[in-house]
Amino acid sequence: MTAIDYPQLRRLLDDGAQLVEVLPAGEYGEMHLPGAVNIPLKTLDAATTAGLERTRPVIVYCWDAL
Repeated sequence: MTAIDYPQLRRLLDDGAQLVEVLPAGEYGEMHLPGAVNIPLKTLDAATTAGLERTRPVIVYCWDAL
């Protein structure tokens, strides 16, 4: 895992990276970053990630209290 700051995130997204939130669907529904798709961590597998483009980077995130 590599932590990134907002300017790095913005650059990656501007360059075409995909944003995946891994929190449960209810928490995703309450609030998520614009453009993020939800794939809850407990369901993360080949089938649930099949819709992601394999040629583009993927940024995975969840809420962090730090």
